[in-house]
Amino acid sequence: MEEPFSSCLFKLFFPLVLFFFSFLCLSSSFRVHPSVATSTFIHRNYTAVSDFRVLNRRTLSQCLNPNPFLQIHVSKNSNLSNEEFVTVTVSGVLLPSPEDWIAMISPSHSNVGACLQSEAFYLQTGDISKLPLLCHYPVKAKFVSSDPDYLSCKKKACKKHSKGKCKVTTCSGSVSFHVINIRTDIEFVFFTGGFHKPCVLKRTIPLKFSNPNAPLYGHLSSIDSTGTSMRLTWISGDKEPQQVKYGNGKSQTSQVATFSQDDMCSSILIPSPAKDFGWHDPGYIHTAVMTGLQPSSTSYYKYGSDAVGWSDRIEFRTPPAGGSDELKFLVYGDMGKAPLDASAEHFTQPGSLSVVKAMVEELKTGNVDSIFHIGDISYATGFLVEWEFFLHLISPLASRVSYMTAIGNHERDYADSGSYYPGPDSGGECGVAYETYFPMPTAAKDKPWYAVEQGSVHFTVISTEHDWTENSEQYNWMKKDMASVDRSKTPWLIFAGHRPMYSSYLVKSTDDKFRDVVEPVLLANKVDLALFGHVHNYERTCSIYKSQCLAMPRKDENGIDTYDNSNYKAPVQAVVGMAGFSLDKFSLFVTGWSLSRISEFGYVRAHATKDELMFVNSNTRKVQDSFRITKKQNS
Repeated sequence: MEEPFSSCLFKLFFPLVLFFFSFLCLSSSFRVHPSVATSTFIHRNYTAVSDFRVLNRRTLSQCLNPNPFLQIHVSKNSNLSNEEFVTVTVSGVLLPSPEDWIAMISPSHSNVGACLQSEAFYLQTGDISKLPLLCHYPVKAKFVSSDPDYLSCKKKACKKHSKGKCKVTTCSGSVSFHVINIRTDIEFVFFTGGFHKPCVLKRTIPLKFSNPNAPLYGHLSSIDSTGTSMRLTWISGDKEPQQVKYGNGKSQTSQVATFSQDDMCSSILIPSPAKDFGWHDPGYIHTAVMTGLQPSSTSYYKYGSDAVGWSDRIEFRTPPAGGSDELKFLVYGDMGKAPLDASAEHFTQPGSLSVVKAMVEELKTGNVDSIFHIGDISYATGFLVEWEFFLHLISPLASRVSYMTAIGNHERDYADSGSYYPGPDSGGECGVAYETYFPMPTAAKDKPWYAVEQGSVHFTVISTEHDWTENSEQYNWMKKDMASVDRSKTPWLIFAGHRPMYSSYLVKSTDDKFRDVVEPVLLANKVDLALFGHVHNYERTCSIYKSQCLAMPRKDENGIDTYDNSNYKAPVQAVVGMAGFSLDKFSLFVTGWSLSRISEFGYVRAHATKDELMFVNSNTRKVQDSFRITKKQNS
């Protein structure tokens, strides 16, 4: 989620940039404030929340007085595996500085030096500072001072003696990087000057991956409501079709897709990260459908080929068929990822690691049939390599149960790209990366709305980022879908989309028009529960319509709020965007419709039978909120 005025700023700032550019053409002596000249203002609003995230918008200066003793080396003497921690050591440092840092660059041939050949291109972005600029965005970075012995120079070496005494002493420091197989070779570069005034001191030789074509990051999704077929999607550096082998001797051949920089969205004045410095080759995305499965059952698969190698043998569980009695699922939004090595990355969601760890333990109990992630998936926002770190993070979950998703603003939104909201929150991805990595059972490309039934629940999943206005294609689809639900088969109807209708967040984060248009459809079709993300906390309402409580829950014998939908009044709504992104605070003013407000990292665990929906909001340690929705089967 971004500030609600961000779209307005975006539209307002474009003419300003054009003015600056035009004025520059008239007067070469014109100078603007450095914060404008380096585009920090724009990029901080949309793709930046830290100094590191606007790094390549800084002027790159030459390091003065080169040090002849300086060295940088990596603990790895052979090619890199699919995942490992690599130690990078700088030695021969004459004066350790808190501004010294090491970056991981990929591909290794990326230009981290002069960008003079792109001067005109950068002028169009508003970068009219003195060139050269840092041309390519590092994957991640760490300050050498994270080694507690570096600044104090506890690791000393004498480089020059005179008359038996040491005349020149140097220092060293080491940092560790978590490296996963992103196919393109990598290089570690030693900078000083911090993130504000970076200059290059030394760089390693390129490091290659042992198998850049390895099949990786397999994740499952449902293609229909039968529970007898599941889609497996994975990444490889090889474009030739591969296979998934499963069950007792069954196999399916993959279909292969990819995308390029030409598929990314951008602006003439300000190129997007996806089109420019955030691009990383995605390799090839393979997908294959395993058929002939049994619902609510356990089986095994592996994927790959003899040419590129095979994944491990993975146990997975199919979801229950639509219309069956029971479903156990997890649901959340806005998770993203965080580094395992405490490095700086362009976008970090601090709660994601602990939440994933807790959900992995949940999965081990055998009480999870599927997962629903309601928008803002990886937060790559135009820095494409971060999709792969996200896929690596969720692999223990998504490789074992159906991982269903809804699109969010950080996957889709970009001006003039067809998204309903104009802000550039996707960083230029405009849904292309999301739909390639997470193929859902949708009707067509860039129409990311769908319905699926699992157990006693019918899920209607929409895109809040595409046109939902009255009589739009999506509006007509959602009306038709919800009206067609056989409530004797699936008595529960759950509606899911990214942007909420109600929130008590301090900053207004809801769209009244969205609520006015779509909420009547929910009421008319007796939606039991509406789930949303976008706001980074947890909040539950009464049975609500037009900001009024039409019914309130009662406490059962265990003190749990219980909504009786046998006498249906209105949907219950819940925001579940607390899975990773920095948490949002609630307003001190509490409205009567808001029954539970929790600003802690966590996820929701749900259990549906024919008679009851049971929801538990849990952080990584304890249950925070529980509620039930009940109804008689013939209602």
